[in-house]
Parts: sequence; structure tokens; C-alpha cells
Amino acid sequence: MLYLCPLCHAHLQNEDKSMVCNAGHRFDLAREGYINLLPVHHKRSKDPGDNVEMIQARREFLDSGHYEPLRSLITSQLAQWLPENAPTMLDIGCGEGYYTSAFGELVKQRDGECYGLDVSKAAIRMAAKRYMSVNFCVASSQRLPFDDNSLDAVVRIYAPCNSKELQRVVKPGGVVITAVPGPEHLYELKALIYPQVRLHPEHSELLAGFSLAGSLPLQTTLQLTGKEAGALLQMTPFAWHASEETKAALFSKASFTCKADFLIQVWQRDSLV
Repeated sequence: MLYLCPLCHAHLQNEDKSMVCNAGHRFDLAREGYINLLPVHHKRSKDPGDNVEMIQARREFLDSGHYEPLRSLITSQLAQWLPENAPTMLDIGCGEGYYTSAFGELVKQRDGECYGLDVSKAAIRMAAKRYMSVNFCVASSQRLPFDDNSLDAVVRIYAPCNSKELQRVVKPGGVVITAVPGPEHLYELKALIYPQVRLHPEHSELLAGFSLAGSLPLQTTLQLTGKEAGALLQMTPFAWHASEETKAALFSKASFTCKADFLIQVWQRDSLV
């Protein structure tokens, strides 16, 4: 594994059921197989990240397959950009591992290493229980526990991250693949909650040290049951603004049609001068 100590940034080595650095900082592997590399003083709250309810809703919805087109498109982009031999990649904000599992299978076929990182301990525990071929860790995307120029690819689906950290850990020629909401993403769902629906703004991200190598829009119409629509709502930030009456009405619907609108971009790390 490629992990660095989050306290002193030295390399971590496997030792029995722990990982230890030369300074003696020790991090135990959890029973599920993940490692917690988020020191208490790096937390902004007692339990940062998505809570158990949001994670369970996310798994329920993603297991239904409605976001499979997004997973397939990102995986196909990884297949084009990852080296054929022993690639290393990271999924930032991996949640309960739905997308990461597909990336891990691709990397495994090439004898590489796939990592999943999330600040939510509940999410990582759930991911590690199901997907054994991925190395999962609890860590901050603002302080990535990986060495300089160590990753061939990073995937970032909606997740925030320190752009300087991406520039530090991705190899020259490597890629960052991002997925963000398109303008009409979940428009019909938002219309149930807000009196006036605002479109998502056009994305204009720039990553220092990277050049845009591709931009791929993806739109699909979701035909959902009320239960699936309720799970979709629960896994989004919109749930905080929805009334209990709105949630109940959504769950009771026989069907619900909603548009999913994504923008996938591929950013290639510039060569070092």
C-alpha cells in the first residue's frame, strides 16, 4: 500500500494488523479491512461526512442500477487512460463503494492497486465489508495520505478536494476524472422542494497543473418507483430542505420520472519541467 502517515508524512509499513511509520505512529486495520488515517485534530466534527442514513439510502439507490451509465462512462475513460501494467488509482469521496468497485475490477485486471477514500467512517466501513479488492481508508481529501507523484489516476465524483493535493499526488501524464451535476440534474426532484428551481450553474473549474483533455456530457431519464425516488432524495443535500410531507408524498408515488444530468471531465497532469 502507498499510504503516508497523516501525522508526520513518513511512509507507512505493514506490521501485523497495523500500519506503522518510522516515527512510531501506529494505525490499526479495522476488522472490515480499512484503515483510519483521519487524526482527531483534522476533524471538523465528531463524525464528519455523510451519516449512516444517507449512506444506506445511497447504497439502496445505487444498487438499483439507475446510475450505471455514469459508472460505465467513467470506467471506460479510466480504461483509456490507465497504464496497462500495475496502475494505481484513487477514488476520492468514494462513499459506500459503488463506483469504486467497478474501478477496482479494472485495475485488478491490470495487476494494479485501487484505493477508496472518504471522510465518513460509516461509508468506508460499509464499502470495506462488501468490496474486498479495494484498499479503503478514512481520510481527508484536503490532506491526501499518498506520496508525491504516486497515482496514475484520481476519480472525483461530486467530492470536494484540495487542488494542490491533486497536483502533488498525480504522476505527470496521469489524469483526474471529475463528475459534476449538469444544469438540469434532478430538476423534477428539486421542483418538489423549492418554489423556484434554479439550474445548476455551468461548470467552469480549472485545475492548476492540469490541462483539460476531454469533456463528456451525460443525460439520462430516470424511471423510478416512489421508494427509489425517496432514497435518491435522502442521499442528496436536498433532503435537508424537504418537509416531512414532501418526503412522504414522494415515497407514496407509484412512479416518478426525473432527469439525471452529468458532466464528466478528464484533466491530464502537465509534465514536470
